[in-house]
Amino acid sequence: MAKFPRPDSAAAIQKTPPEVRTLPKGAVMARVYFSGSAHPTRWNGFRQYGPTNARFDHHLLDKRGQPWMQKRSLLYCASNAVTCLAEVFQQTRRIDRVRDAPWLAIFVLQRPVRLLDLSGTYPTRVGASMAINSGSRVRAREWAQRFYEAHDDLQGIYYASSMHANRPAIALNDRAEKTGALPAYPRFNRALADDALLDVLKHAAAALGYGLR
Repeated sequence: MAKFPRPDSAAAIQKTPPEVRTLPKGAVMARVYFSGSAHPTRWNGFRQYGPTNARFDHHLLDKRGQPWMQKRSLLYCASNAVTCLAEVFQQTRRIDRVRDAPWLAIFVLQRPVRLLDLSGTYPTRVGASMAINSGSRVRAREWAQRFYEAHDDLQGIYYASSMHANRPAIALNDRAEKTGALPAYPRFNRALADDALLDVLKHAAAALGYGLR
């Protein structure tokens, strides 16, 4: 497995020119979110509570070393709904239509967003490795914190989904929220438990080799 060291300081990271991927205004994005979990959210809700176990949470732990509500926030999405399903349900490898009330939203970006691109050679050049997309999540979150501090002109991270053939996945941060990158209303927003989505979910589960409940 590729070496995946801890990050250096934000100042040291700034010495390596970043690879930037810009998603244009009008880009169509998908998102799976939970409306009934311990920390329920909305289709456009940037999660302020963290860090959780998610890969690129840039949140800081509190003085007791615990997650907490803070100004740093994040919203995970992708350009493909199947990528969202692959990422969200990867631990159980089963798309659960009921538990924690998952929903699927499709929305259109209202502003261009500039993202740090981790899908190419940049992770290696900056001192990490491509394991940032698939290795230790604790280590990946450390890098996400340093990236956020080093690149205050970027609005998130563009990375390769290790669960969906390296398809692009995106973590938008609070800077994207502040610029109004998300629209007032989604193009599509429906519970996974809705029978109208059943065929779509069956095809996605078959493509991923996941179960479906």
